[in-house]
Amino acid sequence: MAKVTADMTITLDGYAAGEGQSRERPFGDLDPGRLHAWMFDHIDENAAERAAITAAGAYVMGRKMFASEEGEWDLDWQGWWGPNPPYHAPTFVLCHRPRASLEMEGGTVFHFVTEGIDAALERARDAAAEKDVSIAGGPSVLNQYLAAGAIDELRLHVSPFVAGGGERVFADVGDLVLKPASSRTTPHVTHLVYRR
Repeated sequence: MAKVTADMTITLDGYAAGEGQSRERPFGDLDPGRLHAWMFDHIDENAAERAAITAAGAYVMGRKMFASEEGEWDLDWQGWWGPNPPYHAPTFVLCHRPRASLEMEGGTVFHFVTEGIDAALERARDAAAEKDVSIAGGPSVLNQYLAAGAIDELRLHVSPFVAGGGERVFADVGDLVLKPASSRTTPHVTHLVYRR
């Protein structure tokens, strides 16, 4: 049965992004190279976790993950990933301002949803058909879905350093109980899987 998954790379103290995010600094004052070294510098030893992230049939993300800014859309901006984003599936961007869907190479189509998290998830489920839906992030979007009890499987990738501040996973999620499902450690990251 298809499930709702979420992958998030966090620091030892639970931060997935830093303060002061902008287009020039999408992770704010948190060094993305250090946070995501496991994903980009140590590909072979983390191949299974990387493959699981891109196996979903549809994705949901927040506007800050797509653009790191608020206000009117810059219609020339097409995301951080270049012409061929890694999603290769319908991707629903939670936002407050409407924007026409954006078709990219490789099968990624960004759809911009202004009706909230429930509407975005419903549209993603329809688009994914029998495949899983992935809540791609950022941390505030993940926290909203955690608080709503909508995540079936949470996969945390813990980078071994302390950030000391920023946007933390599990902020304001209420009384959340998850069951540990698996863990795996490499020299650069610990992969933790939890289920409802």
